[in-house]
Amino acid sequence: MTARRSVLLAGLFAALLRPAAFAQTPSGQRPALMLSGVYRLGIPLQAYWLSEKYDGLRGFWDGQRLLTRGGQVVQAPSWFTAGWPTAPMDGELWVGRGQFEQALSTVRQQTPDDTAWRSIRFMVFDLPGHGGPFSERIAAYQHVVQQLAQPWVQAVEQEKVHSHADLMARLDRMVLDGGEGLMLHRDDALYRALRSDDLLKVKTHEDAEARVVGQVPGQGKYVGLMGALLVQTADGRQFRLGTGFTDAQRQNSPAVGAWVTYRFRGLHASGLPRFASFLRVRTDMNSASADTAVATQPAEQTLTKPEAATPPEATFVAASGVGVALVF
Repeated sequence: MTARRSVLLAGLFAALLRPAAFAQTPSGQRPALMLSGVYRLGIPLQAYWLSEKYDGLRGFWDGQRLLTRGGQVVQAPSWFTAGWPTAPMDGELWVGRGQFEQALSTVRQQTPDDTAWRSIRFMVFDLPGHGGPFSERIAAYQHVVQQLAQPWVQAVEQEKVHSHADLMARLDRMVLDGGEGLMLHRDDALYRALRSDDLLKVKTHEDAEARVVGQVPGQGKYVGLMGALLVQTADGRQFRLGTGFTDAQRQNSPAVGAWVTYRFRGLHASGLPRFASFLRVRTDMNSASADTAVATQPAEQTLTKPEAATPPEATFVAASGVGVALVF
């Protein structure tokens, strides 16, 4: 059976530093976040600030509790958020370069592991409640972090870049140093809860999220295991992910309804990703994530047609700025 295609400086926020009580709002309510668009040639780089893209989990402090981008409450130790401001902070829960799995394992625990949380840093990169442009919000969030004086809360550094060649050189250095990529933030942008060119990702590969809607049984050396996942994108397109899995992941594969991140290298004319490869399960996401929500949830499917062989280049990712894929 063939997989079917259907189809977010008015002052430096000194008042923010009052200690906050835990919220009583219901869990699962998705925070209104500023989402990134696609970097491409022609973007006026002089109008942007540049920072590292941290390979962690989006963390949103709503003034009362810490949430994932899907609206799930993060069960952090009480000391981690003690004294945080009553106004929102947007950032990344991060352990270090190449340590996404450790961050995920720590943040997802319903009973916080105090020792593990000592390795987590909250990298603050914006103040959603500040009414000024990003160039003013930089000074504001740096001031808030400075006043908090908590070593696990850090302000993301911002700098200027002036040309595409300079940007690509910095990207190459970041990747060689173990970083995931870069972010560009327009200096005059207000904090708006939508996806736009005000915020842009720059990476050496493209990635996106999709929801698992079925599985393809394995054949050959994968008999008795999962051969591929049938996934559905935000716009309702379905395709199969058959590469990028370890044997352990094939044996204990992501369940129907789970969200996964996949890498790919551009799009076919049909809009489907080229050379899609599994990257990780996104347990920090749920069905309330509007930016990745599936429009129509099909019934669970199990396909019997074997996954076609994938050419070696399916998992190749360029580390050089030459021919690099620019990502959303």
